[in-house]
Amino acid sequence: MEPEQVIAADWPAPPKVHAWVTTRAGGISRGPYAGFNLADHVADDRVAVASNRRRLVEALALPSNPAWLEQVHGTDIILLEDPSQGRQADGSLTLEAGRVCAVMTADCLPVLLCNRAGTAVAALHAGWRGLAAGILERGVARMPGNSDVLAWLGPAIGPDRFEVGEEVVEQLEPGSCGDRSWCTASTVPGKWFVDIYRLARQRLLAAGVVDVSGGDFCTFTEDRRFYSYRRQGACGRMASLIWMDPAV
Repeated sequence: MEPEQVIAADWPAPPKVHAWVTTRAGGISRGPYAGFNLADHVADDRVAVASNRRRLVEALALPSNPAWLEQVHGTDIILLEDPSQGRQADGSLTLEAGRVCAVMTADCLPVLLCNRAGTAVAALHAGWRGLAAGILERGVARMPGNSDVLAWLGPAIGPDRFEVGEEVVEQLEPGSCGDRSWCTASTVPGKWFVDIYRLARQRLLAAGVVDVSGGDFCTFTEDRRFYSYRRQGACGRMASLIWMDPAV
């Protein structure tokens, strides 16, 4: 896989933890999904998506196929070792090396977690609804040794592009300890710009996570690098992946 097709998470994770996010570069999808679309729930050609997924597994030498989720903007987080939990969730967690947690995004915030001991990893899909409902706090609470968790914030819409109405701000405000530094007024009356990176950091810190990395991308403005639902409407999805190396 070419360097422009993936981004390695830059964080102080244990050596056995591998974490990557894809970009839209490469792949064989066409039209509004052009490039390396990994989502089979959009209107892309399923043959192209399947080919892109095979290329991902081969290029990153994944120890298993990613555990793709049916994301619904909720707070459910499944344990991959438990097949009874199905795949409708917005996060996954594993305590076993070789299992690959994955979430797909195109403006929403992907958050990857691991504990410093390197015995657990998780991937969370944190759109504004998930943030408001507490998916980050729930993910941290599920981690063994949840007082020593590391987090990496993957590519999401930037703070000067995520414009929302007052009703969204009101739903995001609980749990913010009265600190609205993640929110600035737009020039449009009744509209606000939300910095979901800052909001995520604030919520993670309140949950006991002091080591947070990443959060310096903008899916909306970096159009040649990322898909963006707000920019494009119909579009593909990037994947954020994390796993523990079974050979280490």
